[in-house]
Amino acid sequence: MKKLFFTVLCFWAVSLHAQKTYLHCGQIIDVAKGKTLSEKTIVVSGNAIESILNGYVNGAETDTHIDLKKQVVMPGFIDMHVHIEHESNPRTYMNRFTENEADVALGATLYAKRTLMAGFTTVRDLGGSGVNIALRKAIAKGTVMGPRIFTAGKAIGTTGGHADPTNGRSYDLMGDPGPREGVVNSPADARKAVRQRYKDGADVIKSLQQEGCLASQKMVRTHNLPQMNWLL
Repeated sequence: MKKLFFTVLCFWAVSLHAQKTYLHCGQIIDVAKGKTLSEKTIVVSGNAIESILNGYVNGAETDTHIDLKKQVVMPGFIDMHVHIEHESNPRTYMNRFTENEADVALGATLYAKRTLMAGFTTVRDLGGSGVNIALRKAIAKGTVMGPRIFTAGKAIGTTGGHADPTNGRSYDLMGDPGPREGVVNSPADARKAVRQRYKDGADVIKSLQQEGCLASQKMVRTHNLPQMNWLL
């Protein structure tokens, strides 16, 4: 029994040590000091940077070593305003009528990976269908590749405002969207919408005050200060 315990303990210790990754960097941009540093080793343990060492330092044989001696390494970018579920293209408007939630989710995984590969390690997503919350969770679990996401879920506005998902539709498709869809017209609506987003798992609340850019139809200029207070 003691031998078995010792073997398991050794395996656990090796597994922990194997999590370290050594990045041999030709140059590192130190954004805090505004300097470019040469010949550095970044030691990563798990998901965190453990240390930055001078020269090209090697770890144990079980560690991972990545040669970036011809590369410039810098901290990841942060984009404070994205809509990670979609991209702008000639079919963007029609996709609202032809894509199901699963289509949006699968497409969003592609956009998330592209965003990460472009150097953005954190983004703030300010409005989508709600798939953005599931995408954030999938990335955090390691199920799909993408940046760390802070998301508003669905944005909030008034009838005819930028957050009204039925703008531009014919009357038979327009319906009467409410707080769940992001449309509020009273203090009670606003409280319900905010609570719903908290329940859904949103990180922030996005309130739209005016007509949106790239809009395909006329929109109502919505919020004033009293209406903003509904959401606080």
